[in-house]
Amino acid sequence: MARVLVQEACFDLAAEQARLGEGRVDVGGIAAFTGLCRADDGIAALVLEHYPGMTERALEKIAAEAESRWPLTGCTVIHRVGRILPGEPIVLVLAASRHRSAALEACAFLIDWLKTGAPFWKREEFADGGERWVEARASDDAAAARWAG
Repeated sequence: MARVLVQEACFDLAAEQARLGEGRVDVGGIAAFTGLCRADDGIAALVLEHYPGMTERALEKIAAEAESRWPLTGCTVIHRVGRILPGEPIVLVLAASRHRSAALEACAFLIDWLKTGAPFWKREEFADGGERWVEARASDDAAAARWAG
């Protein structure tokens, strides 16, 4: 069963990876993706909002889909909410499997589907005091669509 967390606090990549694989002899590889807040176009912060309960269920469903498609020995999805500053981590996806190809493919699937299927609302705050809501991008939809079917 996947470990899914939605939290304001920062996460520790090394600790999460150790939790998933340490002491296990059935894990041949762990693929990881960490998404970071960028300072593009003068962004001072990114604010992520969500509906508690609904968001966790959506992430659990995405993780369960990955577990049904690939022979995973473990899976972790941690997504932060609240105000995140440039350089800080936003999301962590870990996929463990006996073989690297399954871990790598599952990790790519998870982040692609999270970008389009997770119910988060993102607002960019700018150094000049302005702000704007982040719109969905066609490139994210295209990335997720490659996993359809």
